[in-house]
Amino acid sequence: MSGNHLSKEFFELIKNIGESKSKQEEDRIMRQEVQTLKGKLDSARTGGKPQTTSKKKQKEFLVRLLYVEMLGHNGSFGYIKAVEMAASSSISHKKLGYLVCSACLSPENEFRFMLINQLQRDLSSSHVLETACSLIALCNLATLDMIPAVSNAVTQALDHGSDMIRKKAIHALYKCYQMDPSIVSKDDLIAKLRKILCDRDPGVMGASLGIMEALAKVNPTPFKDLVPSLVSILKQIIEHRLPREYDYHRMPAPWMQMSILRILRIIGKGDMQASQGMYEMLGDCMKRADIGINVGYAVVYECIRTVTTIYPNVVLLDAAADAISRFISSRNHNLKYLGVTGLAAIVESHPKYATAHQLAVMDCLESPDITLAHRTLELLYRMTNPHNVEFIIEKLLDFLRGGKQFHSDDHLQRTLTFKIANLAERFAPSNEWYVETITQLLEISGNVPSCKKGLNKVGNQLMQLIAEGEGGGEEEDDVIDDTANISLRRSTVNTYINILLSPANKSKSILQYPDVFIQIMSWILGEYGYLADQMSVEGILERICQLISKKHSSAIGGQVDLSQSSKITTRYLFNAIFKLVAQAGTCPPSAAQLIAEYTASHDVELQQRCNEFHAIITGGNAQILGEVLPIDASCEDLMEEDGGGELSFLDGFVQEKLNAGYVPYSPPENYDEDDDYDMPASSNRGTAFNMTPYAKPPTQGQAGAAASRVYNPNSGSASSSTTAAPSSSGMYPPSNNTSSSGGATQLDANGQPVLNLRNAANVWGKQTQTQAQAQAPSSSSANPYASNNSIGSTNTNHPYAPSSSLYGQPQP
Repeated sequence: MSGNHLSKEFFELIKNIGESKSKQEEDRIMRQEVQTLKGKLDSARTGGKPQTTSKKKQKEFLVRLLYVEMLGHNGSFGYIKAVEMAASSSISHKKLGYLVCSACLSPENEFRFMLINQLQRDLSSSHVLETACSLIALCNLATLDMIPAVSNAVTQALDHGSDMIRKKAIHALYKCYQMDPSIVSKDDLIAKLRKILCDRDPGVMGASLGIMEALAKVNPTPFKDLVPSLVSILKQIIEHRLPREYDYHRMPAPWMQMSILRILRIIGKGDMQASQGMYEMLGDCMKRADIGINVGYAVVYECIRTVTTIYPNVVLLDAAADAISRFISSRNHNLKYLGVTGLAAIVESHPKYATAHQLAVMDCLESPDITLAHRTLELLYRMTNPHNVEFIIEKLLDFLRGGKQFHSDDHLQRTLTFKIANLAERFAPSNEWYVETITQLLEISGNVPSCKKGLNKVGNQLMQLIAEGEGGGEEEDDVIDDTANISLRRSTVNTYINILLSPANKSKSILQYPDVFIQIMSWILGEYGYLADQMSVEGILERICQLISKKHSSAIGGQVDLSQSSKITTRYLFNAIFKLVAQAGTCPPSAAQLIAEYTASHDVELQQRCNEFHAIITGGNAQILGEVLPIDASCEDLMEEDGGGELSFLDGFVQEKLNAGYVPYSPPENYDEDDDYDMPASSNRGTAFNMTPYAKPPTQGQAGAAASRVYNPNSGSASSSTTAAPSSSGMYPPSNNTSSSGGATQLDANGQPVLNLRNAANVWGKQTQTQAQAQAPSSSSANPYASNNSIGSTNTNHPYAPSSSLYGQPQP
């Protein structure tokens, strides 16, 4: 509908919507429009004024109704008018009716069913435009119930004389297949696609390529024999045999070329025979497409993807690598992105082509285009190998350190940080290089919030490497290279001493380093500070004391946070002081003063550590520091020394309890403190695994009989013993309070035995009326639960009577 045909009301509506300053104002305008349209359409249905019922006005009302729906308001009052207009004989009205129905009707709306008959009539119409409108509408309005009614007409439309109808019919048939494969089977659809692929009209043939690609992604086998046909079609296209109307900027049918290339890529993946039939045409297509325009670059990129996916051919791979180099060296960021993506595809299966492009890829990493930087990182991660890991990691660290324009991108920093850590762990040429790399990484990314948790794990791995070294040490035959381990620890200590003495960034205080960095530095200097070449243990101790004092002063001034992470860092620093004091053999006044101050710390764990250490150095027990804090013992297990397993210092306490009447501990039979993994199969331990199967459960009759024997007091059985001992079946016999009168077992409605409480003593609750009547004639001496029984009295005749041995004094 052109602007010249707009009514004044419609023009004012569009103008007011465009000039509205807020959502509330827009909603007010649309609510007013809804009321207006309701009145107009109601008057049209009830025979209102002639000007409101004209076809022109009805068409405008539906367009305005479409505006109402697009802006989020309910226009369901006009749906029936759209359905009526879809049945109009006017093509423009029919198109508008189908359009409004497609845009507004939900899949569950009942008005869709009213369109089935109209769709059938239009599909079988002799008017080409009506058939085209119905095919387009069917792709948008089809439901599961419509498919049986329209599938035959859609199949017949594939043989229509108009190429436009055949193009739309193949898409409608694919829609029917997606909705209900039982009506339009996959085999039928593939057969129709094969026929359409050979259609005399190039447009119809091109319409089938997208559907064929979608089906080939699921299962390429049915299309394996179409490689010669697809190659022949591609050859005709690149040789300009198609009409000029399919050219785009002098490139012949570029979208058809790209569709065919994607199909060939899917078919030829891992199939040497299918790939050999497309080698020559792929090379020719790549050469002809490189004409210096964007659409040509798109075709070249698809050729590169196809060459790197199908069965490899050296000549084609070299040609693809040359095209990639031109992309990467281009000044256009879009072409650089294509080059990086193409190189990532070729490097995945042929890493040798990455070496020549390392410097060009590094330049892409420094591009201001963040999308290109992300793609370059993925490429570098795939390119890295043991030969170039040092060069690539160095560049990545420089980028991470100096890429200020990306510091706001937390995801990029996190991704790059953990990729560096992963590559350093996988391809580290030496342990010293790994330690140096991780140290730089912790310094740069330790304060990034999303990296802290992961870097804690990386730091633990670093400390484990330094403590364990290169040797195994668990087996007796393992030979530990102490020289290499000591050299690694010495170089690590010297690295952190240099950082402690003079940070690389003069304007950056050591307190501004990440907490995880200071924690690892404290642990390394505390464990192996005696290996330092540039400073004595006393000097390191003094430096750490100064660091704690500065940290405390900064915390008071509000310059350093007092979070949980900061508290843990302080604990690491004090642990380093404790270990260094043990190594030096003396506690300098500065360290002693700090320890004394922190004995009253708000951090309970730190307070306890300082109090314990203060008690050692002030209680005359300084000589045991070497035993409490041994040198280089972080990986050693706590072993019992000779005689230590007896715990002789507890002898006095044990003897005191024995004299008081407590029973001495006696281990179970066949008890072995060692692991029983090697215990012979003939062992008679009671806890051994028993392979004998469980007995079968009793039947319903057997279970009922057992229950009646145990619980029924009318069974006539009575226990003659004075104590309740378990029977051979593990069940307790009835108490001697049961009467001797016999009786049949009572059963409920389901045939299950019922517990009879007659003449049974009520131990825990109030007595029932039946129990009270049964016990009234009996004397108190015969009744174990007579009223004169006190809480402390005992009854040995009842199985639940309390025993004095359980609650009295310990028995010797």
